[in-house]
Amino acid sequence: MDCVFCKIISGEIKSSIVYRDEDVVAFKDLNPQAPTHILIVPVKHIDSLSNCLKEDEGVLGKIQLVASKIANDLCISDAFRLVTNNGTKAGQTVKHLHYHLLAGRRFKWPPG
Repeated sequence: MDCVFCKIISGEIKSSIVYRDEDVVAFKDLNPQAPTHILIVPVKHIDSLSNCLKEDEGVLGKIQLVASKIANDLCISDAFRLVTNNGTKAGQTVKHLHYHLLAGRRFKWPPG
């Protein structure tokens, strides 16, 4: 498989890991869109949110808890955004489910 996130998870590509356990890995984005920009990914390769299965329910919930833990650890828990893009037309550029944890600047609404 030629997935950049799988290569980061395996250690084949070096990255600034901020969290790791058996289910989830989080690392600093190489092209940050905010002063704090962390990518949170499941260890299991899942192409996108729309391709999740019932068996992925646990890791999906865990990603939310990991995002909260990272936000608390980085002292940004009072103002952050957690977002995932599903599909190319929505801005997904890596076909491995991932969430962007963004903080450190003011965000607009609507985001698009």
